[in-house]
Amino acid sequence: MDGSRRSSITGGALLILIGGWLLAVELYEPLGDWAANFSEWPMWVVAFGVLFMLAGVIGGAPGMAVPGAIIAGIGGILFYQNATNEWATWAYAWTLIPGFAGVGTFLAYLMRGNFKRAFREGGGAVVTSLFLFGVFGGFFHPVVGGPEFLENVVDYWPALLILAGLWLLLRPALRRKAEVI
Repeated sequence: MDGSRRSSITGGALLILIGGWLLAVELYEPLGDWAANFSEWPMWVVAFGVLFMLAGVIGGAPGMAVPGAIIAGIGGILFYQNATNEWATWAYAWTLIPGFAGVGTFLAYLMRGNFKRAFREGGGAVVTSLFLFGVFGGFFHPVVGGPEFLENVVDYWPALLILAGLWLLLRPALRRKAEVI
């Protein structure tokens, strides 16, 4: 199938999905009430990211999962910050963005059927991002606030450093083992 035909099919399918959703919200009152709870502007950013991912699945373009995951993830951060009015959490929330790229990479390789590469490349970015989120969150949380679970991260710094060291030591060995198999 050529690119223009695939684009036309993808665009048409997305318009049908969006139109179907809007019609369902209009006709089924409980769904409309539920949707009204999530109609704040950050959810539009999340929805835009999900549309990117759907376009990738429908259009056979797995690479669309990467920008889709990044956009949806940033929308999730914005939703949290808008709901709690804790905009200063950007001091460490930005560390989640490489993790969103990792999730998108993971999904893209899963759609291609390459499970090993999905875990290796996507998983590595997610682990690194979560580690950085813990480190920066533990450092900045006392200053700017944020989620309660970050309050005591500073108490776990030695464990986080040990886990990071183990990850760096074991990663090459795990890669060699995966290449042999």
